[in-house]
Amino acid sequence: MGHPPSLFSFPTTADLAPNLRTYILAAQAESLKRHNTFRVAVSGGSLPKTLAQALLSKPNPENPDDKPEFDKWEVFYADERCVPLDHEDSNHRLVRQEWLDKIPEDLGQPKVHHIDVGNLDDPQEAADSYEKALVSVFASRDSVRVPGFDLLLLGCGPDGHTCSLFPGYPQLRETDAWVLAIEDSPKPPPKRITLSLPVVVAAARIAFVATGEGKKDILKKILETDEGRQLPCGLINEQAGDKVSWFCDAAATTGITFPRRGSVI
Repeated sequence: MGHPPSLFSFPTTADLAPNLRTYILAAQAESLKRHNTFRVAVSGGSLPKTLAQALLSKPNPENPDDKPEFDKWEVFYADERCVPLDHEDSNHRLVRQEWLDKIPEDLGQPKVHHIDVGNLDDPQEAADSYEKALVSVFASRDSVRVPGFDLLLLGCGPDGHTCSLFPGYPQLRETDAWVLAIEDSPKPPPKRITLSLPVVVAAARIAFVATGEGKKDILKKILETDEGRQLPCGLINEQAGDKVSWFCDAAATTGITFPRRGSVI
């Protein structure tokens, strides 16, 4: 790895949220200047609630840059479960309930790319369908090796997995496909789709959000051990380097000696 990822640690999640907002809106500004759209992939878990805390607070009227322009966002899923969109295991349902449905009208609405519910019984068909959706947005496979997301917003599991890329699974070795099928996830539901590792590390920015005491052991492993560098989160750190930022609270970083960054911008 060249330059290491950035680690930000805040006293509480309430302190983390406005800093995550600053980071996301800086990424938004860069992207809108570059191509007048902001393409973001998100995961599920506790992340959507933190996203809502970060993005739905009132803009600072004295700072013209402190405003999400949601009508210029395109939201994708870093991974999704092969379940109906209203199922309790659906990442789309979670993201919609925690964040999207709460966006005030004056901020506009993102365009959301969710899984094709016609392929729920066949994860490979679901993965192929979602990849076609990415191709339609990011141009043809002939001209783009991998889609260039502006920002990925990810979580970190207690085993070091992220998206639905699990430790030791063959999907981690995939180098060509953009979206992968999972038939046997170690945590339910077993059938899922996920962005591939090359797609994740190609993003312009990657932010992990990891909070709570339950994350401190795996974070220490990922950031400070050779074994942890081979876990999915560790591989992203190694391959994407300083494009990666970790947003954590004090409980998640207890005992970690990896250097912290002081300022988000």
